Amino acid sequence: MTTRGWLAVAVAGALASGCAATAAERDTASASDAGSDTSESAKTPYPSTYTPYPSVDTAITGVTIFDGEGGRIDNGVLFMSDGKVRAIGGTETEIPAGAMQIDGTGKYVTPGIIDIHSHLGDYPTPSVAAHNDGNEATSPVTPQVWAEHSVWPQDPGFSRAMANGGITSLQILPGSANLFGGRAVTLKNIPARTVQAMKFPGAPYGMKMACGENPKRVYGNRNRLPSTRMGNLALNRQTWIDAQDYQKKMRSGKPPKRNLAKETLVGVLEGEILVHNHCYRADELKQIIDMSKEFGYKVSAFHHAVESYKIADILAEEGICSAIWADWWGFKMEAYDAIPENAALLHQAGACTVIHSDDENQIQRLNQEAAKAMADGRAMGVEISDATAISWITYNPAKAMGIADQTGSLKPGKMADVVLWNGNPLSVYSRPEKVWIDGALLFDSADPSRRPVSDFELGQPGEGDVK
Repeated sequence: MTTRGWLAVAVAGALASGCAATAAERDTASASDAGSDTSESAKTPYPSTYTPYPSVDTAITGVTIFDGEGGRIDNGVLFMSDGKVRAIGGTETEIPAGAMQIDGTGKYVTPGIIDIHSHLGDYPTPSVAAHNDGNEATSPVTPQVWAEHSVWPQDPGFSRAMANGGITSLQILPGSANLFGGRAVTLKNIPARTVQAMKFPGAPYGMKMACGENPKRVYGNRNRLPSTRMGNLALNRQTWIDAQDYQKKMRSGKPPKRNLAKETLVGVLEGEILVHNHCYRADELKQIIDMSKEFGYKVSAFHHAVESYKIADILAEEGICSAIWADWWGFKMEAYDAIPENAALLHQAGACTVIHSDDENQIQRLNQEAAKAMADGRAMGVEISDATAISWITYNPAKAMGIADQTGSLKPGKMADVVLWNGNPLSVYSRPEKVWIDGALLFDSADPSRRPVSDFELGQPGEGDVK
């Protein structure tokens, strides 16, 4: 990397502060065999090397606080120290001597915004063919691939997401061409040279699955299984059957030869890897739930899920989150029966509601997307508070990603992932003024040295530049 750019700016700021059976067998065995026995060490071969940037004791006073779990404090105080939220409350909250104090009068504080469905890094900007690294569209079953091995840390989208959208954590998923797309990874949205340095410490892996139109279109066009929805389910089930067989062998006295695909699937079966399932239609959502019960795993969240409102009661009972858009619809047949009241009806039924992006631009305005979904609900008579709508982009995604014990809400002891907004974050006129990640001030709209810029955005050296 050069001595300029995102990393340099952030560091400087820190220092300053065939037949069906044959096809199923081929596709589920498509991972390379490593030639060694299975082992516990195989579960974390690329561990997080994340280290928080330096922070200073900071208190924000006189501010309106949305705590991320539906709570609101007016004229509140938030105190951060050693990378953690240490105190939150009203004017009686004690502020230690020597702490930096920021006047938040007329402003708002929320937890850092979390996007549960992003492709930043594996479909980075600029959007050219050379950057298309999100879909391993060579087989409908590719659980052996890991999204993190495609993530480019210099994607300019990361800094845009922080500066414009207050994004502090995000889950990077493989695309949806495949029934089993591969492992997803959760990142802290910080400047770093490697993806390992961005990996959220202790976050469980996700596993991307997809149902419906995408897999059957991609592989049906190649005269391969699946080409229909029944082909989707048949190959799904055969894959899980094979994974269960591998799991039994792992537990035996003679572990099998390593298979990267099946290691991931066993991780799902044993509850270590969370399933994030791309799925639109209500009938298919229920079929996936039935399949998960058949094989003993749990769906953490259905993504896109434009028809979740039709089975909101079932999703609430099953404890499955719906990661949805506010109002995207109609771009393909399975997206046709979407309604903008989807989020409100899920909330009304007591189901977990998440607003996601799936887009490098929409990730910069998840606050506005949550506001739209809230407004559509209010228009139909569903009572939704501003503080509740904020939970759709903070605590609820953290819960579905398995990191709610560390972030997603403002509670003492949790990571100080915090956004100070210049107005109500549900207003189209409001933007992040400051963003802290683990208590480190990484974005400040008033300080150019804290506006991260990727090296890639600096362009190529011109005539007379030092080579």
